Amino acid sequence: MKNCITINTKKDEIIIRISENAEQSEILECLKEKLIQLKKLYKDENTPITVTGKVLKNREIDEIQKLIKSNINVSISFESPRSLGLHGIKKTYSKDTTISETKYLNGSLRSGQRIEFEGSIVVIGDVNDGAEVVAGENIIILGILRGLAHAGAKGNKDGVIAANAIEASQIRIANIVREREKEEIAQKKIKYAFIKENKMILQ
Repeated sequence: MKNCITINTKKDEIIIRISENAEQSEILECLKEKLIQLKKLYKDENTPITVTGKVLKNREIDEIQKLIKSNINVSISFESPRSLGLHGIKKTYSKDTTISETKYLNGSLRSGQRIEFEGSIVVIGDVNDGAEVVAGENIIILGILRGLAHAGAKGNKDGVIAANAIEASQIRIANIVREREKEEIAQKKIKYAFIKENKMILQ
C-alpha cells in the first residue's frame, strides 16, 4: 500500500489518517516520507496532531508516536483506544481474526480474576462467575463460561466467543452487549457467539 497516510491541516489541529488495511511496516515507511513535508509546517507553531483511521494496537501506537516525536516535538492524540472495553470503543470496525496473536491461560479463572489481551485469548479451563476475560479479538474457552467475556474489545465486530458451554448472564462483542435471563440460560445451551448484521447471534 504505497500511500496509506493522508494529512489534512486545520486551523487548530493536523489530522493524520491511516488507511484501515495498512500494515504497520507500510504505515511507518509512509509516515517517514510524510513527516519530511509536515516538519516544514512547524517552524513557528506547535499545532497538535490527531491520528485517526485504522484502529491500532498499543505497540503500534507507541511506534507511531515515537516516530512523530523524533521529528516534531508536538502534542499527539490517537483515536484508537489504549484500553480494552466498552468505555474505550470510539468506533466499530471489521477485521479478520482468523490469524491473530494468542495468549493461553492454563487453568480456570476464579471470581475476582481478570485477564485481558489485545489479540485472542484461550482459556484451558473454566471462567467462573465473577471472573473477566477481555480480548481485542477472539475468546476461546475449553471449559464453561460463567463470568464476563468481552471479545473485539477495541471495536472489532469480527471477534467471536466460543466455549464448551456459555452460561454467562452477559456477553459482549465489540460495542454490542447481550443480556441473558436465568431461564434462557437453563433452556438454551449455547457454545458460540458472534456478530451478524449488527446483532449478536448465539448458537
